[in-house]
Amino acid sequence: MKITRHRFELRSLLAFAFLIAASGCSSKTQTEPAGVTDDAKSAEVADAEENAPAKTPFVFEAQAYEASAEQLLAARLPIEETTQGWIRLFDGHTLFGWVIAGEANWHVEDETIKASRGKPCLLTTTTQWADFELELEYLADEETNSGVFVRTTLDPKDVKTECYEVNIASDQDAFPTGGVVERKKGEPVIAKPKEWRTMNIVCEGKQLVVKVDDEVICELDDATTPRIGYIGLQFRFGEISFRNIRLRPIGLENLIDTELANWKQYEDMDGEFRVDEEGNLVVDGGKQQLESKEKYGDFTLLADYKMDDPKSNSGLFFRSIPGDVMMGYECQVSNETTDNNPLVPADCGAGGIFRRQNARIVAGEPQRWNSILLTADGSHFAAWVNGLQVSDIYDDREPDENPRKGLRLEPGTLIVQGHDPTTQATYRQLAIQASPALVVEPEPAE
Repeated sequence: MKITRHRFELRSLLAFAFLIAASGCSSKTQTEPAGVTDDAKSAEVADAEENAPAKTPFVFEAQAYEASAEQLLAARLPIEETTQGWIRLFDGHTLFGWVIAGEANWHVEDETIKASRGKPCLLTTTTQWADFELELEYLADEETNSGVFVRTTLDPKDVKTECYEVNIASDQDAFPTGGVVERKKGEPVIAKPKEWRTMNIVCEGKQLVVKVDDEVICELDDATTPRIGYIGLQFRFGEISFRNIRLRPIGLENLIDTELANWKQYEDMDGEFRVDEEGNLVVDGGKQQLESKEKYGDFTLLADYKMDDPKSNSGLFFRSIPGDVMMGYECQVSNETTDNNPLVPADCGAGGIFRRQNARIVAGEPQRWNSILLTADGSHFAAWVNGLQVSDIYDDREPDENPRKGLRLEPGTLIVQGHDPTTQATYRQLAIQASPALVVEPEPAE
């Protein structure tokens, strides 16, 4: 069973916490102005080093973070945004869902992600994204050279083919802020050092659009490769800060219609599935399942659910064995807590991967609409509830057809679960986007 290199590398990063120096982050980020010779540059560097104040050598140390239930729940987004797919990639207090692919002092401070010293590298998401809108705020010093990498590998060595590097740099750089390095310079952005600015990046198919403070800076319409990858924040030199990092996937299609035409029902199972007058899917009691007719492997799924009873229990199964009874991975749908403590789920917790990883916090609530965004990418799964990431896991078991027994990479069906006779749940959308196939280099001929 073949695992692509970047998936293997990320598994190693998660297993060992940090990977030594990602060499491709990136030597091409800043280009010297035309006319500057190597001798002149060497003289300038030598003079600067001779007159620079002595600095304490930087020693990389991993940081541990904690967040209270109140802090995490406050990071949730309004349902009006999460029903559109918006999530937070950064919860404001921890680096949950991120990994440092190198040695720089990436850390959380005052609800921002910051870096100012160390070796050039990326801080990347553990989740890959295909078509999406990304919005964040950044603050840079005058000398800062940084960037936002999209659809990137963990260690890009060629930003023209392995990712898109949206630069954060001075006006004198060959690719100033908002330009896509080695691809397009873009429109000029008036530099505002030490002021928070907003960057918006849309990746959709072959199109890439970059805005800074609502002004279109750069557009590409031939972004053919890659089609999927991580989000990376770059440290190269100078202090850089990021906050309010949000994303929404683009291109999801709702599988719920009045006839439930995309689904198979099992008449011999208890309870029922029906569509109400508002077009919502109602799960009414009994141990039962509603199974998709299509099979999905890697995907992004957005579900809006509502359960009035705090003890009501449902679930979203994926990569299930077609025609079998709930033999798949299960993204739990349960708002129940232990002793009213949201940090202690009573039954895995909404967004947790049942029997694999409990949700770190129960972020869903009874008697209101809640959103779950679930991603499956190879052996990596992650889920957000009401915009807050609650799970992030690799399935490192041996391969098996049955996900209850081992790793299943083979596509399977989706299943909406009725857990027991007390289950009363309503879903107003189950929207999905299958991930594009990764480009795999051909094996060398023997």
